[in-house]
Amino acid sequence: MARLMLSAAHKSSGKTIVTTGLCAALSAQGLAVQPFKKGPDYIDPMWLGQASGRDCFNLDPYLMTPEAITALFRRQGESADICIVEGNKGLYDGLALDGSNSNAALAQLLGLPVVLVLDVRGMTRGVAPLILGYQAFDSNIRIVGVILNQLGGSRHESKLRAVIEHYTDVPVLGAIGHDAQLTLAERHLGLTPSCELADAAQRVRTLGQRIAAQVDLARLRQIAAGAAALPVSEPAAPAPCPALAQAPLRIGLARDPAFGFYYPDDLAALEQAGAEIVPFNTLQDSCLPKVDGLFIGGGFPEVFMPALQANGALRASIRSAIEAGLPVYAECGGLMYLARTLSWKGAVYEMVGALAADVVMHERPVGRGYVELALTGDAPWPVSTGTQAATLRGHEFHYSSLENLAPDLKFAYRVLRGHGVDGANDGIVYRNVLASYAHLRSGCGAAWASAFVEFVRKNKIGSKKQDGSARLEPVKESSPAIE
Repeated sequence: MARLMLSAAHKSSGKTIVTTGLCAALSAQGLAVQPFKKGPDYIDPMWLGQASGRDCFNLDPYLMTPEAITALFRRQGESADICIVEGNKGLYDGLALDGSNSNAALAQLLGLPVVLVLDVRGMTRGVAPLILGYQAFDSNIRIVGVILNQLGGSRHESKLRAVIEHYTDVPVLGAIGHDAQLTLAERHLGLTPSCELADAAQRVRTLGQRIAAQVDLARLRQIAAGAAALPVSEPAAPAPCPALAQAPLRIGLARDPAFGFYYPDDLAALEQAGAEIVPFNTLQDSCLPKVDGLFIGGGFPEVFMPALQANGALRASIRSAIEAGLPVYAECGGLMYLARTLSWKGAVYEMVGALAADVVMHERPVGRGYVELALTGDAPWPVSTGTQAATLRGHEFHYSSLENLAPDLKFAYRVLRGHGVDGANDGIVYRNVLASYAHLRSGCGAAWASAFVEFVRKNKIGSKKQDGSARLEPVKESSPAIE
């Protein structure tokens, strides 16, 4: 399996720009490129997926076991011509002192040759000890080349190449000059998601062309193809899924510019558990499609506050469905949407109003990083950890907090690590709604997808018994009603 990792000495070195450009450039050559992203992230994978035409999958040593990482990498990469893993932060950065959840640890686990993207602004001879130090720090890591980024000009490039050739044995695989077009749109929380930009495809094509002109793609492909074979393991027999033999459930999925933070393996887990995913648009649709449950993921609802408020018909439709008992799972941006109001930069807009809380945006992060959660007795459905661990693992990244909370509010989680809603609790429970700041990833420390589908199924069967309606009958796609 041809593969490599792009990492760096520190964050903000240009890894995402270079990796996205590489995926686009190699795809333009006719290769099937499978992208991966190390750690928890939604936005970078969107751009990598846009560039490669394939879903990008996250590899997270904190949330996943080594076996799970290897299985996912092999499963998604076996049909590709080349696998490219984008690291996060620096090569040796990570939570653990021993580096067990660093980019380097992931590279060692998967036998990934490492290419360092180096931001060389203001650097000349100092590039040599940087490269030598990274080589010497862990002899198990194969640093097979560097890509020089943000060059000041041809003279700067010549000096760096001479220094690297004289003092190291690491080849320069690319030299990228400072270029205003080698950027992706950014705003208050980092990169703008590709789903919000009408010209995302053109931006990616431009990146691919610029990178192809400044990186030795043939040499890079050769290095990737020279990676050692992955250890052969017997494929696990697929576990029987009784839900598939039952009537399919329709799970509504908010998917539009305001809400787009979903892991592809989570959506696959929902389908494997027996759900049919039915997308809807919170900005344009006037009512919910006919569904048995809702999943509203993260996103940037604050950017679309006027449009979300203007679509009062859909907000009313969702609120009525929740009051009628519709099962709903909402993460971060989804939680914000279900609240009464959302305020940012002095403006206040009405949201769905199903949850007794008001959302306020702040200039700095309120909750950021990995979370660890313990289930409470009020959790509407029992999320399994998938392991022997007693707690759930996930991550959060939000600049908002909740105000004017109802005093009798119930929570599904007790926060052991992280912030959640108030530093101690997360996962607001109201009727059949579970809305949290935490992002869970099914099978990676929190197998929520199958648990949610089972909860939806029990609710549907229970509703049929109560009202005698034929809720299990197939429905027409055009029907706007919700039961």
